[in-house]
Amino acid sequence: MKQCSICGAEYDETVPLDSVFHEAGAWLAEEVWQDAGQLCPRCLENRAQLAMMYAHDCNQ
Repeated sequence: MKQCSICGAEYDETVPLDSVFHEAGAWLAEEVWQDAGQLCPRCLENRAQLAMMYAHDCNQ
C-alpha cells in the first residue's frame, strides 16, 4: 500500500488503471508534473479531468 501525495489516501499500486482518465492522469504525472507513482487512482482521474478543462497548454 502507498499513500497518495495529494489526498493522503492509501491505495494499492498493483491495481490496474481502468479508465482513459486514469491513463491520462498517469501520463500527466509522468510527463508534466513529474510525480508518477505518487498519486492514487482517484487523484489521477481528477487531475486528468481538470487538465482537460483548464490546462490548455497541456492540450495542444
